[in-house]
Amino acid sequence: MNPRLIAISGPLSGAVFPLGDGDFTLGRAQPNDVVVPDRAVSRRHCMIRKDGDRFKLIDLRSRNGCFVNNVPAREHELNHSDRIGIGDSHFVFLISDDKGQGEYSETVQLDDSQFLSGQTVQLQPQDAAILHPERLLTGGTPSGRQARDLEALLKVCQALDSSHDVATLARGLLDVILDLVPADRGAVLVAEESGEVRPVYGCRRGVETGLSVPVSRTLLRDVLASKKALMCSNVTQDRRIAQTESMAAWPVTALIVAPIVCRERSTGIIYVAASNLVRPFEDADLQLVAGLASVSAPTLESARQVERLQEENRRLHEEIEIEHRMVGNSPAMEQVYRFIERVARTSANVLITGESGTGKELVARALHAQGPRASGRFVALNSAAIAEYLLESELFGHERGAFTGAITDKKGLLEVANGGTLFLDEIGDMPLSLQPKLLRVVQDRKFERVGGTDTLSVDIRIIAATHRNLEEASEAGSFRQDLYFRLNVLSVHIPPLRERREDVIPLARYFLNRHSRLEKRRDVTLSPEAEACLLEYDWPGNVRELESVIQNAVVLTSGNVIQPADLSEDVRDCGDKPGSRGLFHETVREARKQAILKAFKQAGGNYTETARLLGLHVNYLHRLIRSLNLKGQLRP
Repeated sequence: MNPRLIAISGPLSGAVFPLGDGDFTLGRAQPNDVVVPDRAVSRRHCMIRKDGDRFKLIDLRSRNGCFVNNVPAREHELNHSDRIGIGDSHFVFLISDDKGQGEYSETVQLDDSQFLSGQTVQLQPQDAAILHPERLLTGGTPSGRQARDLEALLKVCQALDSSHDVATLARGLLDVILDLVPADRGAVLVAEESGEVRPVYGCRRGVETGLSVPVSRTLLRDVLASKKALMCSNVTQDRRIAQTESMAAWPVTALIVAPIVCRERSTGIIYVAASNLVRPFEDADLQLVAGLASVSAPTLESARQVERLQEENRRLHEEIEIEHRMVGNSPAMEQVYRFIERVARTSANVLITGESGTGKELVARALHAQGPRASGRFVALNSAAIAEYLLESELFGHERGAFTGAITDKKGLLEVANGGTLFLDEIGDMPLSLQPKLLRVVQDRKFERVGGTDTLSVDIRIIAATHRNLEEASEAGSFRQDLYFRLNVLSVHIPPLRERREDVIPLARYFLNRHSRLEKRRDVTLSPEAEACLLEYDWPGNVRELESVIQNAVVLTSGNVIQPADLSEDVRDCGDKPGSRGLFHETVREARKQAILKAFKQAGGNYTETARLLGLHVNYLHRLIRSLNLKGQLRP
């Protein structure tokens, strides 16, 4: 067991932090075990506590909370590969010793020592005899050494064919080389476009565990520049190599350094060295290492490109998760988090209910990210945002010629989501004509494209969401009752923001940090008066409206502190309590009350007519009635 945290994003990205037996703390200030220089991180943010073989993350009442796998957590028992988010930093918790894909060896130590010139043997990798069998066989049957080299070439080709990541390829390559060359250590390194040399894998034989493989960075750069393999059989007599710090730390008797050249560019290095020679290095050893470096170059470069793409994919997913993580620690949201934790690992259909803007899609994404289909795609479809005549084709796909304009076959979102999750937002607005076809998908995961006759099957999880009451809709005949029952296997209600006001300020601060970064504004904060206005407002648009208000304030504020005047008019009005904002604001507030009461009476209690008389949108009228506390005073 080797418990540790690895920073994968944020100011400490790339750092590794071993976990001891005691409490391990993270925070912005000293003396935490991990000091994270980030204003979004509290002075003492959280701790990881060991209990036997288990580890638990504990939030130390931080300002912005802790996230485990994108879900807020006050206390959470950690599992291998869990991701922990605090502020803008993300860490992976690892407990086993297994190396993951692309994890680089830490056994190679580079130094920048300078060296003088001296005599060595050099070889162009493409000239290695092992790459020219016709030369080996000019004398008839190959010699024992030649046959052994050809066998080594075969083994390396098999290793290259069966491996897909750089570290595994490097390990297989060095295993073959060290079996044939009298060296006791070796390393494979790659050259970045920046010119830096980075170790991929290093190994030692017959030495005490824990010693590193020291390599001269200057020597590597020379070989990369010349694109020629280098062999020195007696390093102690070659001053240019023997004087480097890495050689002084572990005296080297002989070494071979071969460049890995792909498309005329040096992309890496194979390095082998010996401290006690069993026999002197020979030209055949140089030929072997140089030849294997040339053979392995295309495969190693392809594997590196795959790792680059995987890293970019991971980074983009990380950004998406940072943008879509849930915020709030109210009792109502704690119930939602517990639901996600219990239900995510199942494959059952889920129905999410709640007003528009409460974050139903965020819950769906969290269920997908923590479920068995997390590696698949999350595909979202808003049933209310697409015209009815396009919705069927968008969801089920169509065959060529199915209708005018269908000039090619098209996959629907059901096929795109195969192996992942399909999120059907605003399912209550799904046309009745499409509901029977959707019911079949929900029941059997089978369907036909528009204009097609072949029955297609998909392996997906279906999560639906709506702001409507589907039970009432099914009773009224506007939504199929059997479809409602099939979708409502598991359900969760997302409470509106006005019912969890303790989440308003944490959400506001989260959006403030986010949009301050986007607008390149630093140290923007909310004044106490502005926070009071946010708390008083009822937020009919919920979290979506709160984000819009904060984004608008960040853009418009002239200073670094957002004041009530920077907030929208609706929110300011809610902060205008009698006696709190002065005579002018009290007078305006009272005038608004009287105007609404008079118009409502004149309209005979009709809200739409009242809004017309006042020259307001009916939605804005309802907001004013709530913010001015007029509900009980309205009389037709």
